[in-house]
Amino acid sequence: MLIVSAQPGEEVLGSIGRQLAEQGVRNGAVVSLIGAVDRYCISNMPKSNAKDDILTEYDEPGELSGTGEIVDGVLHLHAVLGTEGDTSRAGHLHWARADTWFVRAYVMPAD
Repeated sequence: MLIVSAQPGEEVLGSIGRQLAEQGVRNGAVVSLIGAVDRYCISNMPKSNAKDDILTEYDEPGELSGTGEIVDGVLHLHAVLGTEGDTSRAGHLHWARADTWFVRAYVMPAD
């Protein structure tokens, strides 16, 4: 199991993806994500078209948990973000900024 993380001031997918590439991980499972972010973008599908994406950006902090995969060197993450008022947002994670806290990824390489 590999453990990589995005530190305060970093963009989550870029940082984690770069570290996995540096360690030679081209395929594998992101078993667990944990941390908190300050801003993020997730997408979900509209009811009328499962092949389309609705991207929504949020400028609010969120407690993050999630899972994902690495296929042919491409990182793909899904996340649930807990926000103020005990609500949550979930979807495909396009980007996230960990400006205050961190995000840690536990990865099982398949290579």
